[in-house]
Amino acid sequence: MNAAMKDCGLHPAQVLTGRRPWPVGSFLQYLPRRLWLTLVQEWGRDARTFQHGERLALGPARRTCFIVLGGLAREERYPMGPGGGVIARFRGPGQFLGEANLIDAWSSMWVSCVGTTWVMPCPAGSVNEVLCVCPQMQIALLRSLEDRNRTDEKLYLMTSRPPLARVAMLLTHLVDTAGIKTPADPDRITINGLRQSEIGHTLQLGKSTVENALHQLRVDHKAIDSRYRQLVVTDPRALEHISRTA
Repeated sequence: MNAAMKDCGLHPAQVLTGRRPWPVGSFLQYLPRRLWLTLVQEWGRDARTFQHGERLALGPARRTCFIVLGGLAREERYPMGPGGGVIARFRGPGQFLGEANLIDAWSSMWVSCVGTTWVMPCPAGSVNEVLCVCPQMQIALLRSLEDRNRTDEKLYLMTSRPPLARVAMLLTHLVDTAGIKTPADPDRITINGLRQSEIGHTLQLGKSTVENALHQLRVDHKAIDSRYRQLVVTDPRALEHISRTA
């Protein structure tokens, strides 16, 4: 296992043989193991790691979809076109990216990696061929997209809440979708590659506002511990409580 895989917090053998438990609500959590092994046989050799800030090629010329195997990606959508405002959301392991390419309806969107991220590219045409003959994969994809929409809606509804609650809600979401548990202490959960600027960009909060919220979570509530390009959640239950009550 190389250093890049360690940064993802995953063992490749567990992932590629279907022995890795995926986050609840993700595409790979819904996909039956036998179908996952089929996808690995088809596209697993093309899986690779990307470093922080690298973008995935999702444009209409490439017609490629991606499955996140480890790490974290940030999806940026521009509903009004480039320069017209951005909606940013994080996508963790097990998530299917670039679904618009399956229906030839490419939207103005970028996906960049947060820290070291391991993904498996899948040609959209080939994915559609599998979907046509495999209803279980169709259902897995639809369920995961619906769950993802519901999670996004929760974050949208937080816009009227105080910054502390909004930051706590986002971190709780990232713990569930991309957190790496410490074997010796399961309550210590690491989110790799995350930066304050990305939290602010996603929640549309200013730099000082995010810094103040993180300071409160770290010093006043003892719920997190910040490190270089790492955020360690030390009390996930307290973090969730703050997201609901702050």
